[in-house]
Amino acid sequence: MYKPSQFTENPYFTTIPMQPAIIRAERVEKYYAQPSENRIQVISPTDLSITAGEIVALLGPSGSGKSTLLRMLTGLSTPSAGEVYWHEQPIATAKVNVSIVFQSFALFPWLSVLENVEAPLKARGMEAAERRKRSLKILATVGLDGFQAAYPKELSGGMRQRVGFARALVVEPEVLFMDEPFSALDVLTAENLRSELLELWQNKTIPTQAIFLVTHNIEEAVLLADRIIVLGRNPGHVRTDFRVSIQHPRDRKATAFTQLVDYIYKVLTQPDAQPPALPQTATGKRVRDQRAMHYQMLPHARPGGIAGLLELVLDHNGKDDIYRLADDLAFEIDDLLPIVDAAQLLGFLKVTEGDAEITPTGTEYANSEILRQKELFRNAAVQNVLLLRQIVRAIESKSDRSVPEEFFHDVLDEQFSEEETLRQLETAINWGRYAELFDFDASRRRFIQSEALHHESEAAPTAEIDA
Repeated sequence: MYKPSQFTENPYFTTIPMQPAIIRAERVEKYYAQPSENRIQVISPTDLSITAGEIVALLGPSGSGKSTLLRMLTGLSTPSAGEVYWHEQPIATAKVNVSIVFQSFALFPWLSVLENVEAPLKARGMEAAERRKRSLKILATVGLDGFQAAYPKELSGGMRQRVGFARALVVEPEVLFMDEPFSALDVLTAENLRSELLELWQNKTIPTQAIFLVTHNIEEAVLLADRIIVLGRNPGHVRTDFRVSIQHPRDRKATAFTQLVDYIYKVLTQPDAQPPALPQTATGKRVRDQRAMHYQMLPHARPGGIAGLLELVLDHNGKDDIYRLADDLAFEIDDLLPIVDAAQLLGFLKVTEGDAEITPTGTEYANSEILRQKELFRNAAVQNVLLLRQIVRAIESKSDRSVPEEFFHDVLDEQFSEEETLRQLETAINWGRYAELFDFDASRRRFIQSEALHHESEAAPTAEIDA
């Protein structure tokens, strides 16, 4: 629980108040056992609470466990360790009253709008007359009065998501959970639904006591949330947790708003660093990063994407705000961040407080012809990426100049999940082939010496690798 002495008041951020939690997670974690004594850790031990009267936004990069944590908080998934409490009763035995709105509309196509909304009430055994009365009322509340007899296929995406909201709200949940509910919608529709949801919440038109929103959209979180939690990944862990008290409606161009957005970008774009200090006008909770990492997590970006990003930053006088760059490109942050992370890992970009600045090496890379780009990429990869360096050295140590992929698969799966291990290897293969560090024989699943590197090594053995 938070202690009042931890925080101070300020104009834009406030302390998280001490009050009874509706849902409280105590040292919850999620992991999967492995044949060896090691295990794949998805969520590290985490404390989190949801109290009445707040909208909580959970942000984090892909793979940080946002949806996994949501499922544990709702009781859909059992923690591997720790406990989740509903009004201080273990959630497994408590009578939980929550609803979830998913990214996909998840409607029954063979049922009408009214029948879709009635479905959870019918499952609870409510009488037909009462469930119809309540369903019609909530349909009118979300602006679907007159569409009761329509079927999902007859509705637009925005209207289908309204049905999803109506179905979630009709059971009068104490806590409404939303898992990226606006990400499948076009920009204008999403903006309208956010505004309407906020209006229902502020006017207390819905009986819901708290809302928990999982999102990857930073602006969405700052627009809606009273409190924002940012996760790191591998394993998922809380990096920062603070409360927002900017008055609604919130102005995207206001200093307080942009300050928050920039701070969150800074947290997200420095995934392996100790969480940065909160702004002077911020108070909240930072959790020390206690992960023991051996291998960096390679961002899943292709060399062509890295080159394209560097060219864009160079065109903007060598420095640009990542938030503005993503907006100009109409990218979601999850689309752009892996490319930014890759360029930063290779030493082509320097990211500070949400601003990406191209380095001298990055400038040379962006301005060079393809052969020189390959050389610069090769040098940067060997110098900065442990996995690629180890693959090259393993190949060199073998008389047949090849090493099985399985060897590195077994090494990586001690740290990553099976799915992530395969993605790490795929990225390593793409980078290694591009840089001509090695080649990959897909039929034999073996890393083999690149012909280009072999010819270079005949002239100057290991000079490139030892640089």
